[in-house]
Amino acid sequence: MLRRHASPQTSISPVSVKTTSFQKMRTLITWCALALAAVVSAAPAKECAHKVKESIPPPRLWVKERPAPKDLTIELRIALPQPNFFELERHLYEVSDPFHERYGQHLSKEEVEALVTPHPESIHSVNEWLASHGLTESALTRSPANDWVRVKVPISLAEKMLDTEYHVWRHTKDDNYIVRTTSYSLPENLHEHIDLVQPTTLFSTLRGMDTTFRFSQDTPAPLSADAPPINIPSASGGKVDASCNTTITISCIQQLYNAVGFKPSGKNGNQIGITGYLEQFANIADLQSFYADQRPDALNSSFKFISVKGGLNNQSIEEAGAEANLDVQFAFGLTHPIPGTFYSTAGRPPFKPDVLTPTNTNEPYTDWLDFVLSHPNPPQSISTSYADDEQTVPESFAKRACNGFAQLGARGVSLMFSSGDGGVGDGDSDPATQQCFTNDGRNKTQFVPLFPPACPFVTSVGGTVHVPETAVFFSGGGFSNLFPRPAYQNSSVSQFLNKLPKGTYAGLFNPKGRAIPDVAAQADFFRIFLSGRIISIGGTSAASPTFAGIVALLNDARLSKKLPSLGFLNPLLYAIGANFPKGFNDITIGNNPGCGTPGFNATKGWDPVTGLGTPNFGVLKDIVTGPLARF
Repeated sequence: MLRRHASPQTSISPVSVKTTSFQKMRTLITWCALALAAVVSAAPAKECAHKVKESIPPPRLWVKERPAPKDLTIELRIALPQPNFFELERHLYEVSDPFHERYGQHLSKEEVEALVTPHPESIHSVNEWLASHGLTESALTRSPANDWVRVKVPISLAEKMLDTEYHVWRHTKDDNYIVRTTSYSLPENLHEHIDLVQPTTLFSTLRGMDTTFRFSQDTPAPLSADAPPINIPSASGGKVDASCNTTITISCIQQLYNAVGFKPSGKNGNQIGITGYLEQFANIADLQSFYADQRPDALNSSFKFISVKGGLNNQSIEEAGAEANLDVQFAFGLTHPIPGTFYSTAGRPPFKPDVLTPTNTNEPYTDWLDFVLSHPNPPQSISTSYADDEQTVPESFAKRACNGFAQLGARGVSLMFSSGDGGVGDGDSDPATQQCFTNDGRNKTQFVPLFPPACPFVTSVGGTVHVPETAVFFSGGGFSNLFPRPAYQNSSVSQFLNKLPKGTYAGLFNPKGRAIPDVAAQADFFRIFLSGRIISIGGTSAASPTFAGIVALLNDARLSKKLPSLGFLNPLLYAIGANFPKGFNDITIGNNPGCGTPGFNATKGWDPVTGLGTPNFGVLKDIVTGPLARF
């Protein structure tokens, strides 16, 4: 008998775009707005007194150097409230719940935009405020739903608009510089009309998971077929080549995850995407060498390159990126001939205190979100191997970016993020040298989850190693301090927590938080080409594109049967984990040390090291395309 999880949301009527009444202004804000409206049109608008919108303690490891140059240009991103987001979230959960009658009935781009469009009063109030500072419509860039407004201004004007002072800050560990403030204010009548303004208090340092890549420039030993295969009952044919225990290839993934023999269509509208940041370049010559080595039928095929906000496509062999090459070689190699797209989003330009750079920001994944949300047909499966420490991302910004990921999920896009390469934090099990300190001025030791993997609207992918599979020690996992545990996780995560000895890691993690990872895949000893040479490489950067590739294959099987793409995966994944446990290979050995502790253990069922486990494509394909496609 099928066991159904409690539905995350109550039932709603079929998709319709509704406009709810905007939240009533508080008394003070009401009279202030009326006062502004009463001003004679010929007279300059008079702002209400500024009130602090957001303030943070000076962030750990960042040192204030000096006032920011007044003529430095920054691009302010202003987020307007989305009064109907709760309605979008309800739609998202209904179309993603395999038990619901609307499962798979994804929303259109236009329907999603209508559900996140701000109230006209918010748009008007923000326009009026911007105009009062000489910023007319021609100076503004708006998102399709008008819920974001961007404008480039000099620091001097930003400081006046936000009643703040920007400074140049230096990171004492990596010596990077950014321009930020620890507090900003808005006219009090605007607090209900603006969720946040950035860059202000965002001191995060977006990084690729390659910060802990393990790779060797030495060419691995030639692949050998002499050793007897390893018996793995869940694998294709029940066996996996012995060489896969030390070198992971496309063939190893196909064998281990029971995908041997499946041939995707490549012509049914299915797509897969990889995001690239921080000037990481996916090299086509290396891709061809990889195909010759592991996927000869894909030779002379390539991927679509899309530049986001000036993202580059440097094809110099010397400039090939380890992160980008790993992602595209395995994601596109595993899914050929499904069309692949590589998004190159311009990274934050390094700010030099003695040079006036044209912009200064480090929010490239929201730049990518803006771009992809504006397009009608994004890839149905997208992998990202970049993240920030969750504690460095202001709650307002994290939640707003997370809401953007929800919009993609509602449109039928599955988003995978690497869970991290630091175990429960910094990867250091020694209490004397660990660096997991809070960023709030207390310097308290605490586990450090990553964002966006901690967003409940994305699928977080942890890592395994060897055959048979065990948890790889660096697999990121834990519990969010910003996002509460979503209902789809309640049963699985509660079972894990109930098995933990009482008091384990008390105060180091939030047991009520969104738990990561959701799933896992192989994450070490991947054989790729980099700058013309074979190298062995690892990290959850390998796991995320691998799992995304499996999802793309599942989407291909569904689309070939005229079924919709899987979209937001998590409600389905946890339902499969509860009802069809053979859909995942449960990982029960290993742990993820960090923050002066051994971290969590991989155990039977879900755990914060490998999630629900690694995929069994053959079983999953039957579940999502057969009589059980809607449970």
